Amino acid sequence: MKKNLLSLIALVCIVGLTSCSEEITEWDPYYNWETRNSLWFEQAADSARTAISEAKALYGDAWEEHCEWRMFKSLQRSAELQGSLTDSIVCKIVKKGYGTEKINFTDYVLLHYRGWLMPSEYIAEDNANKETKMIVFSQTYYGEFNPATAAPIQLYVGGSTEGFQTALQYMVEGDEWYVYIPQQLAYKDEASGSVPAYSTLLFLMNVVGVYEKESDIPDWK
Repeated sequence: MKKNLLSLIALVCIVGLTSCSEEITEWDPYYNWETRNSLWFEQAADSARTAISEAKALYGDAWEEHCEWRMFKSLQRSAELQGSLTDSIVCKIVKKGYGTEKINFTDYVLLHYRGWLMPSEYIAEDNANKETKMIVFSQTYYGEFNPATAAPIQLYVGGSTEGFQTALQYMVEGDEWYVYIPQQLAYKDEASGSVPAYSTLLFLMNVVGVYEKESDIPDWK
């Protein structure tokens, strides 16, 4: 009886060690993805609302001159209804552009961008430690951005996702913004390429040219 009990304890220990090992090896950086992405967007929105509120308290109607954060409701959502937080995108201005007119839904743009998924933990090479990093899922350039060598893409504004086209329609030529897009204004509950379902997206967008639908778009040099 005692021998059988010791054998059982040994087996439990072995199974326990195996489970721990499998948990490390099979670590999923996308665990609880929908909830974590929702929280990530809410944190960005909280940063924006706090900064905007403080700027309005200090500068009144001139707050935009002193605050780099913006929140814009999707132009496809009713302006008459309050809606939810995820009806909006969150933007942080890196550089203000030189254009004088907003971009239209039917316009084409020449654009540099890089898109990331939220920070997640990935297994390091030693299979014991985890590192936190953001995955680039799409980009128009590689490495450090160099405007002298990077070629922008041509994009029809109305052909992009709801959040992406909303951002563009609030931008002008020369603007460079970080843009947080909730999954409700991106790919929702469907995966797209290397983007898992329910993903909040972060873009760095730089508009370098704006053209009306029927106009000729020059080759980029």
